[in-house]
Amino acid sequence: MSSEYPIYRIQFINNGKNYQLFVHELSQSPLFGFIEIGNFIFSNHTNLVVDPSEEKLKTEFSGVSRSHIPLQAIIRIDVVTKKGSARISDLGDNVTMFPYLPSKKL
Repeated sequence: MSSEYPIYRIQFINNGKNYQLFVHELSQSPLFGFIEIGNFIFSNHTNLVVDPSEEKLKTEFSGVSRSHIPLQAIIRIDVVTKKGSARISDLGDNVTMFPYLPSKKL
């Protein structure tokens, strides 16, 4: 990796959406069952094309220095060599949150 700090790509589920963020800091949280992320990386818009999903994330995490994410919400954590675009996407109807509690009694 060329940078001094590693870049982490973290994917997690929040309110039925798949969040993908890029951060420089990732550690075990002092809160039991959480991880702590910080030093968020967002694009510097030097071109005219603006990604609305990344802008939404930028406004959602503006003023946030650290965030604590529950372990059961995490899908994947990768160490990457360069930053991609942060995004939010819908999970769709074929994803069920754990624990699954069916509405019908057997």
